[in-house]
Amino acid sequence: MAGELKLGLSVGYWAGGPPPGAVQVLQEAERLGYDSVWTAEAYGSDALTPLAWWGAQTEKIKLGTGIVQISARTPAATAMAALTLDHLSGGRLILGLGVSGPQVVEGWYGQSFAKPLARMREYIGILRDIWARQGPVTNPGPHYPLPYQGGDGLPEPTGLGKPLKASIHPLREGIPIYLAAEGPKNIALAAELCDGWLALFYSPNHDQLYRDALQEGFARDGARHGPEDFDVAASAPLIITDNPQAAMDAVRPMYALYFGGMGAKTANFHANVPIRMGYEAEVREIQDLYLSGKKQEAAAAIPAKLIDELTLIGSKDAVRDKLEAWRESIVTTLLIQGGDPETMRVAAELVLG
Repeated sequence: MAGELKLGLSVGYWAGGPPPGAVQVLQEAERLGYDSVWTAEAYGSDALTPLAWWGAQTEKIKLGTGIVQISARTPAATAMAALTLDHLSGGRLILGLGVSGPQVVEGWYGQSFAKPLARMREYIGILRDIWARQGPVTNPGPHYPLPYQGGDGLPEPTGLGKPLKASIHPLREGIPIYLAAEGPKNIALAAELCDGWLALFYSPNHDQLYRDALQEGFARDGARHGPEDFDVAASAPLIITDNPQAAMDAVRPMYALYFGGMGAKTANFHANVPIRMGYEAEVREIQDLYLSGKKQEAAAAIPAKLIDELTLIGSKDAVRDKLEAWRESIVTTLLIQGGDPETMRVAAELVLG
């Protein structure tokens, strides 16, 4: 059955510096009825600081991190930042979390990437415990032991550490947590533990792949939500144009980077998405080309059909027609990428009516 879509704006992370006119973009999104705006982080700008700065100049639009990388901060540090920003924004924060990938986790943060699902489960549990303020927070580990335990070659504890309780009350004990997930196990974890799923490279043509994983999570003991009150926020480029071929060519380098060069060839979680969609041979070719330095050839090798499945590109009428598949899907929030005023206005017209 067709459903209503909320609309969000993904501004991502910075390129060379702060994006010009960001405050005006957010204010315009708020005026047009956008539900949320989302920042990101990789190994440059962080996801939280821009929301605090820009959010101070808006009133009601929700402020989402898409994503906070869990290896960048201890659970307690993320819990503190989240409850602080939620207070400052009047309860508008959505805390999007993700594990990132081994190149960033091990190369940038100097942390082990092992057991990402187990680490995420433990991390979220500590966040919830801190915000609940039912008592001093302890965690037996093994990934984030509280208090610090030492062992396994780590320095011995001083013995002075003690369980603590947050010194301030959160504005909302239930700050919403969304999980960025691409594989079925991680998607199921989002459905079990979180309030929403941040879907990257989503295609409504392959809806059943995601429905099965989500249903597995909803069916687990203690799941927070069912499908009726769980937000699926999917990101997609939206380009209104009378020259769809040129627009598709414009996004090819981005897909070539993510599918061909993001992470190692043996551990590229982004590439696994089109592989599950049936494009394994094409993805392997894209990876071979990209990793051998042939980036333009890799971009040219992205199948037009795959780009069409992952994007909303075309004339206004064509995009309006394509949106029907999204309304029939599990998606409840459409996150458009970019922020030029005309695209934002047309997106609001097409999605929100």
